[in-house]
Amino acid sequence: MPADDIDRALLCDRLALAVREAGALALQTFRRQPVNWIKGVSSPVSEADVAVDALLRERLLTIRDAGWLSEETEDDPARLRRAEVWVVDPIDGTRAYLAGLAGWVIAAALVRAGRPWVGALYAPVSGELFLAVAGEGATLNGAPIAASTGDHLAGATFSGAKRRLDSLAAIEPRIATVPRIPSLALRLARVATGALDGTFVAPNSRDWDLAAADLLVHEAGGLITTLKGESLIYNRPDPVHGVLVGAGLARHARLLDAIRDRLAEFA
Repeated sequence: MPADDIDRALLCDRLALAVREAGALALQTFRRQPVNWIKGVSSPVSEADVAVDALLRERLLTIRDAGWLSEETEDDPARLRRAEVWVVDPIDGTRAYLAGLAGWVIAAALVRAGRPWVGALYAPVSGELFLAVAGEGATLNGAPIAASTGDHLAGATFSGAKRRLDSLAAIEPRIATVPRIPSLALRLARVATGALDGTFVAPNSRDWDLAAADLLVHEAGGLITTLKGESLIYNRPDPVHGVLVGAGLARHARLLDAIRDRLAEFA
């Protein structure tokens, strides 16, 4: 095995241990009314988010000296000068966490040259550990996963913002829809396992919401792109993304074709 592949395998193992430890820490205050507040306009944050962020920063920077980009850490432009950067969401789905619901995850990815190289999502309540290594596939609790195949929209299951699903239903009324999962990263992981056939991502998602899940979907045989089919680039000065679409390869192509003349409506 090439040295680079050995390096990634070790990174993945140690990353798995780190997110499991972070999940155990988050569970200590789950359903116990942790101190929480609002940052910005309407984003909730809790003492658990901050504690998990600190733990992951210590663990991950010990594993790999790299730049750092996290939802709960003040952004340091020095990350832009690094060849690699850790991209972390300590708790993706904080609203679900504070409501005592299961739909939240710990998300972490190591980004190299703008794309995720190794990624992990851990859902502590369900015990689901998703791992992906660029070029090596994706797993759920050690078993390989794959996005759903086929390009049909009729009968396919989608999740996302209602207005975009309504717009898709106007094109193909026979789609099936399910409620939106609180954690965006977990929703994309469901695409990677084939539990969802596709999803639309609302504008203003950040690198930390997407990087690990993007790698999972990609390595499971799917794609997450802009509405024009452009791949996502991470660790830019402004880590914000527009409307995105995720699905297995064939269905992703079919979706882009279906909305090609209605981009303004979906955007």
